[in-house]
Amino acid sequence: MTVQHTQQATFTEQWQRWHAEHERLLADPHGFLAITSLNWLDAEPACFGDAPGNWASTDEGVTVQLAEGEQLTIDGTAVRGRHSFGVIGERDSIFAGFGDAVVEVAKRCGYDIVRPRHPGHPLRADFAGVPAYDPDPRWVTTGRYIPFGSPRDVTVGAAVEGLQHVYASPGQLEFVLDGAAFRLTAFNGKQPGSLMALFTDATSGVTTYAANRALHVGAPDGQGQVTIDFNRAVNLPCAYTDLATCPLPPAENKLPIAIEAGEKIPFERR
Repeated sequence: MTVQHTQQATFTEQWQRWHAEHERLLADPHGFLAITSLNWLDAEPACFGDAPGNWASTDEGVTVQLAEGEQLTIDGTAVRGRHSFGVIGERDSIFAGFGDAVVEVAKRCGYDIVRPRHPGHPLRADFAGVPAYDPDPRWVTTGRYIPFGSPRDVTVGAAVEGLQHVYASPGQLEFVLDGAAFRLTAFNGKQPGSLMALFTDATSGVTTYAANRALHVGAPDGQGQVTIDFNRAVNLPCAYTDLATCPLPPAENKLPIAIEAGEKIPFERR
């Protein structure tokens, strides 16, 4: 086996391990594939068939009134009667258990929501993995992080029509593919210093999910260099379920080339 073949085999094996772990996390019993409804709260108490209690959004935040015999478990403590979750921050979530399910109490796009999550939901129970392009080193490139002088608020659309998300963007990612230079507006990633870019490309709506994909990038080095690996471009929750409020990419993040790498349209959307 040549050095080139050995490097390709190692690259493929590393991607396969990453993808298997990604699929394992997607299949979590209380992950987004387990969501059974998306409920928008207001001051009028409302009950839902897939979660206990009457729920409302008030000046004190989200409240629930549990009937006799109903209870939720929050941080290991049983809650009965009336409970206030307080004011929830934008994009924050609190999870309360009941039976083998949980209910997510969250704020999205300025609105309080309740999303029950049941492990037996068919979308999760029938989950068969995520189709993806074969890993190819061609889609790995060294890019450059270009920070803004100060973070800029960027308003983007949402998977739910009529909603908008506002994210602070710290800068842009610049890279070259097939001899052409591109830039993507980036947002902060989950890990300190890391970045995330939402994008579409010429495969969107053809072989990949039409609305968006996400590209996670590690923290830049001391010279601002980053490794951009489109083989690890992933779908957002809205690719699988209509009960998600995912952000859409900024207008400038529509790439004119076909990124034939990363995750494809989920089986559930075909």
